[in-house]
Amino acid sequence: MEIERKYLIAAPPAGYRSWPFHQIEQAYLCTDPTVRVRREDDEYYMTYKSRGLLAREEYNLPLTKEAYAHLLAKADGIVLTKKRYLKPLAEAYAEDACRPGISSAEPENEDTAENRGEPSQENGAPSLSANHPNVPAKSGGSPAGASGGSEIPYDPERLTIEMDVFEGAYEGLILAEVEFPTKEAALAFTPPSWFGRDVTFTGEYQNSRLALSNEKRTDRRSHEKTEP
Repeated sequence: MEIERKYLIAAPPAGYRSWPFHQIEQAYLCTDPTVRVRREDDEYYMTYKSRGLLAREEYNLPLTKEAYAHLLAKADGIVLTKKRYLKPLAEAYAEDACRPGISSAEPENEDTAENRGEPSQENGAPSLSANHPNVPAKSGGSPAGASGGSEIPYDPERLTIEMDVFEGAYEGLILAEVEFPTKEAALAFTPPSWFGRDVTFTGEYQNSRLALSNEKRTDRRSHEKTEP
């Protein structure tokens, strides 16, 4: 089961190019259900994903380089290419804690289908200060600014931000994802300050949709070409 939140990124943190990353190429044989082939660095595999936005069934099958090339030639739409940068969530929270002028970010306690725009039917890291307003407490603790001592059902030190910087047809598009162990944890997530619009529940930035789209997104923004 894949459970994740996805966000648009308008301005990634300075120095992100120094983060560890994977070089990814992927394409789609089918989108309902989703059948994807991917090259990640020197590994190749096919993935099946069920329908869904926040949570989907996911199964991976290793491929040889030759099998991957054979299937890639049969894919629909465009081949997506991107670099996937990895950042421990705990480190991102810690950096927010050191950044002046960051306002308190409270967890999404009122998480309803209506508020999310969802149809109604439906890693080592530095230790963190639980008292900083932008750093949720681990499971069993209370985030600063939250009322009633509500608990955060995830441990930031066990989660990783995967930030995709697209190349080729979608150059300039940047998306960040965080995968969670449970739906409860995903719905309680407080994003770092540099995360932009939450696009988890719209489906508009699912990679399978991007691969088959003939239009580039009008609200994507290019990141800075230079860094300090």
